[in-house]
Amino acid sequence: MVKLEESTDKFCTVNLYLRNAWYTQAMKDFVKSGEIGELAIIRICHMTPGLSPGEGHEFEGPSFHDCGMHYVDIARWYADSEYKTGHAQAIRMWDYKDPWWLQCHGTFENGIVYDITQGFVYGQLALDQTHNSYTELIGSKGFVRMTHDFKTAVVEMHGEHTTERLEQPYGDKNIDRLCKLMGQAILTGKRPDSLPRFRDAAIASEYSWKMLEDARRNDLPSKGTPKELEQIHYRRAHATNGYGLIDRPHK
Repeated sequence: MVKLEESTDKFCTVNLYLRNAWYTQAMKDFVKSGEIGELAIIRICHMTPGLSPGEGHEFEGPSFHDCGMHYVDIARWYADSEYKTGHAQAIRMWDYKDPWWLQCHGTFENGIVYDITQGFVYGQLALDQTHNSYTELIGSKGFVRMTHDFKTAVVEMHGEHTTERLEQPYGDKNIDRLCKLMGQAILTGKRPDSLPRFRDAAIASEYSWKMLEDARRNDLPSKGTPKELEQIHYRRAHATNGYGLIDRPHK
């Protein structure tokens, strides 16, 4: 598919949705302005009580591939470089066969370092569920960071000469922005920088699998019980409000 896309004169894209988010573009623009100095460190964390093991990821693999590959992609986009080194540690929650939490860190070819943490293990049976999601781009002079609550995203920019705070609607999967960018590309004949290519998706997929394989070589402990996983499945099957619920008919 990558070869087909690269050999055609037509515009093709794939929805690596974080590239189309207003906050990622604002953060990258701030980095380009030079306000944080030289970009040195990329830190990304996304932990929620989302899809549990066995609930909906089987077609696309463990959560670090299905969901985590988007963070693998956006880190590469921020760094504007290819991955060079990587080390991963993961854990099998509730004795499930695949890891459902993984953290990896390493370097890009241009010397930028990164750490990415992703998992759908954040308080699955907590009375009141919440999440922890942020991105930090740290430079030699300043930094820019983003947090969100799935409704509103906040970008805080701490530069050498300016301090700004932006707050706008989160935007979810940004299909509308992707369609707009695609339309602009077709009408103008120029491809926007944030319009992902098939190769970007292939690299993100490949590297997320690579980190999952590395984690299996670095001790893959298990915590929690299968009975707890049954409780999680039951709770999510009967919940009407929650993180990443799958639409299914209810008796």
